[in-house]
Amino acid sequence: MIQNKAREAKAIAELLKAYSESAQKPANPEKLIFSGVGEHDVYNITAPFEADGERVIAGRVEPRDSHYSKVYFFVEKDGRWVPKEQAPVFELQDPFITRIGGELLLGGVQIYPHPEKEGELGWRTLFYRGHNLDGLQMFTQGPDGMKDIRLIELRDGTIGVFTRPQGAKGGRGKIGFTRIARLEDLTIEVIESAPLIPNQFIDEEWGGVNELHLLANNLVGVLGHIACFDEQGKRHYYPMTFVMNMDTGDCSDITLLATRSHFLPGPAKRPDLEDVVFSGGLIRKGDGTAEFYAGISDAEAQKITVPDPFLPYEQHG
Repeated sequence: MIQNKAREAKAIAELLKAYSESAQKPANPEKLIFSGVGEHDVYNITAPFEADGERVIAGRVEPRDSHYSKVYFFVEKDGRWVPKEQAPVFELQDPFITRIGGELLLGGVQIYPHPEKEGELGWRTLFYRGHNLDGLQMFTQGPDGMKDIRLIELRDGTIGVFTRPQGAKGGRGKIGFTRIARLEDLTIEVIESAPLIPNQFIDEEWGGVNELHLLANNLVGVLGHIACFDEQGKRHYYPMTFVMNMDTGDCSDITLLATRSHFLPGPAKRPDLEDVVFSGGLIRKGDGTAEFYAGISDAEAQKITVPDPFLPYEQHG
């Protein structure tokens, strides 16, 4: 099921056709209700994770008419997600969480005035580490202009690093991969030099990694997104998965996890963002299904039940 590097990249149209013909579809869409942040939207969330003895979600919080956001940590009370008391707040976008070496890692995107293009913004990924939320301290940053950098602790103790360069190396955005021995080795130079995973996206489209899962058989399950523009300039983002063999570097084909139509109707930040599902995280349930958490149309957060996309690879290798 995991193919060698000679496989061909598949366009979104082909992936959508294959997805429409598949038997299993998402079910039970549900909006996550957030309160305690005024009239701000909460979207591009993580899946729930354990921190400080509580079940926590990190979410991007911002006004509808702005991209200047903050990352809050939320806990569930009476069916609503409210800011965790005395938890830190970070001036970041699109949070992500993992654990390495017993430590909690938070990452997110920092925006800033572009140094060369007047009136435009630049961005970079910042990384924080600590043993609890209050102890999170920044320890490194990614290259300017790069989002979707994700880390995972592998079975041999090394750390897998997935990257997403754009421009001369990555076009509109492709995925790279490298390994480091320890977090102290995560530098801009290492991230920039990560080789690209071949034949994943056609040049007119782009994608990135959102969350990583350590699987059986020395495999890593990748939850990500694949995206494109249409002829009217509207963006289309689809949640996708693939699996990478850590022994060989080979990857499975990309498969779609859901489309915007599987979620409940709701607002969009702008008209060109209506068809956006931004992958947040998967909670594998152990019964063949998973809870998929996502940002919807850059305006809200929802979850949905999907067939566990990684289970077949653990069963068959």
